[in-house]
Amino acid sequence: MSDKQVALETIQRMAENVTLDEITHRLEFLAAVQKGLDQVKHGEVVPHDQVKRELASWLSK
Repeated sequence: MSDKQVALETIQRMAENVTLDEITHRLEFLAAVQKGLDQVKHGEVVPHDQVKRELASWLSK
């Protein structure tokens, strides 16, 4: 499904009284989720163990 089709279907499913801000927020959320899924598909991820080490280092400061 194209990005345009996803956007149109998303807007169609929303309530009639939805605001432009709510539409914008929803579409931005969907775009961010899709970006993350694409990154996973292309192997652009950080291993879980590395995240745990970095988080522990940030929290100890």
